[in-house]
Amino acid sequence: MSRFKVVVTRNIGPDALGIIRACNDIDMVLWNHDERPEREWVLRNAQGAHGFLVLMSDKVNDELLDAAGPQLRVVSTMSVGFEHCDLRALAKRDLLLGHTPDVLTDAVADIGVMLALMASRNAGQGHKIVLDGQWPKMVWAPFTLCGPQISTLSGAGRRTVGFVGFGRIAQATLKRLVPFGFQSCLYAGSKRQNQDANRERDVELGSQLGIVIERVDLEEVAKASDVVFLLCPGGEETHHLVSESFLRKMKRTAVLVNVSRGTVVDSNALAKALKEEWIWGAGLDVVEGEPDIGQDHPLVKEPRAVVIPHMGSGTHETRTEMAKLAAMNVVNGIYGRPLLAGVDVKRYVD
Repeated sequence: MSRFKVVVTRNIGPDALGIIRACNDIDMVLWNHDERPEREWVLRNAQGAHGFLVLMSDKVNDELLDAAGPQLRVVSTMSVGFEHCDLRALAKRDLLLGHTPDVLTDAVADIGVMLALMASRNAGQGHKIVLDGQWPKMVWAPFTLCGPQISTLSGAGRRTVGFVGFGRIAQATLKRLVPFGFQSCLYAGSKRQNQDANRERDVELGSQLGIVIERVDLEEVAKASDVVFLLCPGGEETHHLVSESFLRKMKRTAVLVNVSRGTVVDSNALAKALKEEWIWGAGLDVVEGEPDIGQDHPLVKEPRAVVIPHMGSGTHETRTEMAKLAAMNVVNGIYGRPLLAGVDVKRYVD
């Protein structure tokens, strides 16, 4: 009987590992630690592998795929994004690529709203005052640490939320925001999307939520929104989509929230926008160049930037489901069954 080999580059928990271990003809090689494995360990153990289960910090490229050999069938990543995978290298070998969308929708939507609230209400500055022991010395004044209110006061002006990308996470975020009193939703989407189908979806969702949903261009999202959520993929098409030009068009009281990919935002432009008060604040779960973001990073030094270390999917429930989905993807790929969540690799390289 043929035997198969799977290399797993992190301990992804007993539930997910149990899915692989239950397959009697699969031998699993596990890096049983929380830190990233040394590249030499990965390349050495890649030899003869039929499948890889990797994380965002593991580079999947020609070097790794050549080390594995021609019997390799599938790469499964425990992440939604797959920028760490060389799609051309996978496509030319006709390899499958699995990822873990959908299961993290609610967790990321929750943290996006949290960041919007923290950034608008100066929570980062307030927390630092307490941590630094400065609260007893703080002089209270009527407008100390005040910021723009996201929820709508009776008689206050219209509130508009903007999205760059309007997929599942954006829609889940909108559902959480409607009770705050937002009356309209604007979004900019990919030109590849079926606009007629999206128009029907927008009308139906807007009717359910009692809110007007409208697709507009990127400039209008910047100009008209009180809070802008970035929820688009990474890659060349969206690289520095939020530039100095975009930020200068935003309201001075507006908040920018990025829970998608760090590369979507020009960090230097955003730091300048905060310093010169073009916008009110920013809530960032992702930053370009992460995890190499130190205390001297321009966004870390900005008081009105709330920066957290890519925690969007960080609930026990969500990470467990992501790990199980990644495990099922690698098992299905080895056995020639359809992946539960696969990436159409050739679509991105043709």
